[in-house]
Amino acid sequence: MEKGAKIVVTGGAGFIGSHLVDRLVHDQAGEIMVYDNFSRGLESNVKQHVGNPQVQVMQADLLDYPNLEKSCAGAKYIFHLGAQSNVMGSVQDPDSSFRNNVNGTLNVLKAAQYHQVQRVVFTSSREVYGEARSLPVEETHPTGGKNHYGASKAAGEIYCQLFSGELNTPVSILRLANVYGERDYGRVIPLWIGQAVKGENLTVYGGKQEIDFIWIDIVVEALLRAAEYDVVGCPINIGSGQGTSILDLGRRIIEISGSKSKLDILPARSAEVVRFAAHNGRMRSLLNLQPPDDPLYGLYRMMAA
Repeated sequence: MEKGAKIVVTGGAGFIGSHLVDRLVHDQAGEIMVYDNFSRGLESNVKQHVGNPQVQVMQADLLDYPNLEKSCAGAKYIFHLGAQSNVMGSVQDPDSSFRNNVNGTLNVLKAAQYHQVQRVVFTSSREVYGEARSLPVEETHPTGGKNHYGASKAAGEIYCQLFSGELNTPVSILRLANVYGERDYGRVIPLWIGQAVKGENLTVYGGKQEIDFIWIDIVVEALLRAAEYDVVGCPINIGSGQGTSILDLGRRIIEISGSKSKLDILPARSAEVVRFAAHNGRMRSLLNLQPPDDPLYGLYRMMAA
């Protein structure tokens, strides 16, 4: 990326966004604008940058277009991570999922086009595929979604393709598998670690799931390379390429933590995709990123935190 450039990170106080901001600061990449409404993002995730003239934090909503457009003035890069990012949350409030993930994405793209931003990186999701026909899932697999979150991300991708093609605003699209790491909350790995540490049983919905987990540091590297490499208009899966049994994940967390917890299996939730593993050939060839042999190697670091 161009050194000294202005970089906007929507959702920059969130789990993935704050790790990206940390990396950008570490690399002295330029002037960083964290744009977040703090509905899920936390002030504690960016507190280490308070007082750093390189970082500006703007508490504002993606639906506030005038503020967003003004915040993007002079930007060379926009990393668009701001979203309603929880599957079950999207089921409970589909209107919020649509507003944030579709209208919000459209606003980002409009602001990028207006200010002639050099590159937008859009974080999509493996949820756009719905229930896979076969594994591993290639980027050519039909999209559609099994839940409101997946549908909203698929709609966001269509807008990205429109702006990237007909409207001449370069957009890179990354379809993230299940990202895990420090600072995340409300999802299976941080929930289970918390339960295991307390000696509580781990709550499993269904038990037949196979999930592709990818460590946060790899995702941050993918984001940075997507801003620089020639991958516009070409969706790229970011995943380990392996499907981990949800029961094996639970057993491993119990083992690492030394807990006496057990697996408490409850009925499956219909909105959740049962099996997914990403075909990561594009990730390897286009971004030159190799996933680790063990997708869960980061559990040890999370446990030690």
